[in-house]
Amino acid sequence: MKKIILYFLTAVLVVALLVSLWGYRTLYGVNVYPLKQQQPVFIPTGSSYQQVLDSITANLNIKNIRVLEWVAMKKDYPSRIKAGKYIIDKGISYNELVNILRSGHQTPVRLTFSNIRTINQLAARAAGKLEADSMKIMDFFTNETNFSADGFSQDNIIALFIPDTYEFFWNTDANGFYKRMLKEYRQFWDATRLSKAHEKGLTPVEVSTLASIIDDEVAKKDEKPKIAGVYLNRLKRGMPLQACPTIKFALNDFTITRVLFKHLEIESPYNTYKHSGLPPGPIGCASVDGIDAVLNADDSDYIFFAAKADFSGYHNFSRTLAEHNRYAALYQKELDRRRIFK
Repeated sequence: MKKIILYFLTAVLVVALLVSLWGYRTLYGVNVYPLKQQQPVFIPTGSSYQQVLDSITANLNIKNIRVLEWVAMKKDYPSRIKAGKYIIDKGISYNELVNILRSGHQTPVRLTFSNIRTINQLAARAAGKLEADSMKIMDFFTNETNFSADGFSQDNIIALFIPDTYEFFWNTDANGFYKRMLKEYRQFWDATRLSKAHEKGLTPVEVSTLASIIDDEVAKKDEKPKIAGVYLNRLKRGMPLQACPTIKFALNDFTITRVLFKHLEIESPYNTYKHSGLPPGPIGCASVDGIDAVLNADDSDYIFFAAKADFSGYHNFSRTLAEHNRYAALYQKELDRRRIFK
């Protein structure tokens, strides 16, 4: 009898161990696999529990969806759904998957922008990476009350965006996007840059405005401080900037390779041939190189510059109009020779 009881207890213990092992492997073993490497699971804002399950099953290989749902219910996940982009890059357990989704432990997305001319272009670039679509982003930035308290207007809001690569959570909305960029803008404009801008009698937005013109005007990075010095000299003397990039912006035609006299007749506050001083705002996202070129502009007495006729991308600089006209004539002659008429 004792042996029977001993055998029975041993059998019960073995069964219990096997059940425990099965339960552990079911809950904590690898039972969820990505369908492909770096598989993203998107959970849009306001998703229902069923919508989450649909997204999971569409993007992951789940061995037993009922077990996954049981774990989710035990952890009260249906009432704690967090929107976002979640990347599953290896096999994990049901428990790990629910913990990732329940905690909102998202994988950041990287947003890079440069050479952006308008808010429309910026909205399209951001919408390609964020949950917010371009229309929602545009609606935000066309409502000046959203950012006027921070010193921006619709004319100059593009100055807020410093070209770089930034990380965001996928479910960042338009307001969150603005707040993040405002934080980056304030960090960029540190005490050193603010002091240099003040020394030149410019605000950060005015620096960005001039820098955006220089970015479009100058092909060679090492020449930007020299061009910046010329424009600053013109501003000090109350002369028109006479910057061709602002004409292209006013005409909304950046395919123009040769600004003609007829182009200069356009009536626009961005026509720097007709209006002295800086235009109302930047003509694009000013590069960091452009901004720093203005802040560290060459101290010279040059007033004019003209592209070199060798098409090297560099310029000839002049102190007098007569000298400038000679250089300009050489360049115009080369344009004619190359049959560049527009």
